[in-house]
Amino acid sequence: MTLRPDSTFHATAQLAMQAPVENYGFVVMLSPDAAQPDGIAVVDLNPKSKGYGSIVHQLLMPNKGDEFHHFGWNACSSSLSPLSGHAFLERRYLIVPGIRSSRIYVIDTKDPLDLKIHKTIEPEEVFAKTGYSRPHTIHCGPEGIYVSTLGGGGEDGMDGPPGIFIMDCETFEIIGQYEMDRGKQDKHYDFWWNLPQDYMVSSEWGLPPQFENGVVPEDLLSNKYGHSIHFWDLRRRKNIQTMDFGENYQMALEIRPAHDPKKSYGFCGVVVDTTNLQGAIFTWWRGEDGTWQSKKTITIDPRPEDPENLPPLLQGFGAVPPLVTDIDLSLDC
Repeated sequence: MTLRPDSTFHATAQLAMQAPVENYGFVVMLSPDAAQPDGIAVVDLNPKSKGYGSIVHQLLMPNKGDEFHHFGWNACSSSLSPLSGHAFLERRYLIVPGIRSSRIYVIDTKDPLDLKIHKTIEPEEVFAKTGYSRPHTIHCGPEGIYVSTLGGGGEDGMDGPPGIFIMDCETFEIIGQYEMDRGKQDKHYDFWWNLPQDYMVSSEWGLPPQFENGVVPEDLLSNKYGHSIHFWDLRRRKNIQTMDFGENYQMALEIRPAHDPKKSYGFCGVVVDTTNLQGAIFTWWRGEDGTWQSKKTITIDPRPEDPENLPPLLQGFGAVPPLVTDIDLSLDC
């Protein structure tokens, strides 16, 4: 028998662009008031199919109030890293985190038209094995599944800082915290890495009391949300540099490094500048001396609006902010 890596693993972004397109897409279904369970919908992406563009299957969870967020695969191109030992894993299981329940579902997609719950990781196990809560973002990494969290321990998520924990990509057992030395990192949101260059970048949003019941206006206007990004030695799990954009650049969220592993730059979106309500994109890069630098390269102006049509938080500005919350970076970058 000849072992070959999963055909959906690609050594470069260019090869991924040349690969066949997906036949199915997996989309979160949310219950805004938690009256119904959240679920995963399967959308037909084949233009030649009669069901093209429609939901062809759905799986509802057995629990209510999970509030699904950034789910991901058990394995991906990172498995091709020579350090991983996982090159022959199958990209088969979706890891779906519930930010409000701290519950994690492992969904078997072997048959996209008959999804099944393979395993459920209850919140008590997450709390006990990681000291974290509010899992938010899943990335399949070279040595396991990386899970970003927004809360620390305790019922309110304020017992210690949030961070990243790692799960075994075959058994789905929780291994434990990623960080060995977190430095100044005390909030968390997104993260991504460059495997050949052995670094990771993470960003900040806020702590559970600052988002679970909506944005806290007083905290936003007093610049108490996250405004820094953190650079890590990926293998040593050590924060090597923290970069503060400036306290008025509130909610430094999505991290997007260049897909080309030879490039040492990337982007971070900032939701709002509290001095003028602009949204912003910062570009970060590694300088010749090896330290990381950044510069604001894109701004998006707010839209003027009659204060009578605005919530109290915005009436003094007389404008509606753009609120940059995501970045979709082309594979040819």
